[in-house]
Amino acid sequence: MPNIKNKKLPQLLKWIGNKQRFAEEIVDTMPREFNSYYEPFLGSGAVLATLCDRKRDKLMPTHSFDKAVGSDVMTPLIEVFKYVKDDPETLINHYKECIENFNDNRKENYLKIRDSFNENHNGLDFAVLTRTCYSGVIRFRKSDGYMSTPIGPHNPISPASFAERVKEWHDLLHDVTFLNNDFRETMSLAREGDVVYCDPPYTHSQTILYGSQSFKIEDLWQSIYECKQRGAKVILSINGQKKSKSEDISVEIPDGLFERGKYVNCGVSMINRLQRSGAVMENEDVHDRLLLTW
Repeated sequence: MPNIKNKKLPQLLKWIGNKQRFAEEIVDTMPREFNSYYEPFLGSGAVLATLCDRKRDKLMPTHSFDKAVGSDVMTPLIEVFKYVKDDPETLINHYKECIENFNDNRKENYLKIRDSFNENHNGLDFAVLTRTCYSGVIRFRKSDGYMSTPIGPHNPISPASFAERVKEWHDLLHDVTFLNNDFRETMSLAREGDVVYCDPPYTHSQTILYGSQSFKIEDLWQSIYECKQRGAKVILSINGQKKSKSEDISVEIPDGLFERGKYVNCGVSMINRLQRSGAVMENEDVHDRLLLTW
């Protein structure tokens, strides 16, 4: 049964490669009833929040599950979600303090926030950076892990709007467990009757994003295989095609690992846009592959 809600969940973090636009489509592929949900590459949290929204819908809940676990290897990101769950007012107040007079001197204020994050790598500054940096592209220097993304041309959302979103997400996620784990640790928890959704770094373009330098796709294939052997169902979003399907950027999938799949149009690559100084581009749509093990 497809979801028929009209109101869309607002985006909490501005995040490159986020699945906000496609979260409903991804959740629609999941069983209507299962035991536990695991999301080991949490990112923007859009799929997790959408699934929780489906479960808590007072008019027509479409999904039922016992517990949900969101995890990521990136510590500041998990700190953000823990603030959303356990201490939303601290997150709201920090954003307000940073953004209230942000436009008085945009570049100087942005650099203060970025410098603070690079010194402490804390979740509070990280949340603000996702809302103020260029297109939500959190880019790190390989040599020393320095967050190097410039300021974006857009105005960040108002403190009132951010507060409203944090409170809405708090209501959805207050029962979720958040772990600062490598994906292999989290996926090892999945058992028969569980669902795992994986949205790993793009293998062709995200080696300098979000601390993804150590990610190896071969390790993910092994974890998916082990989940499948234990009876857990796995859904994977992975790079497929770019330049409006004229160029194949997919990875080689091990035989027999997935039973079905399709392509999802993700629009123009924000990484490409950043690298080309915001130029208007035609025929640059990227299509992800959505693969399922059952």
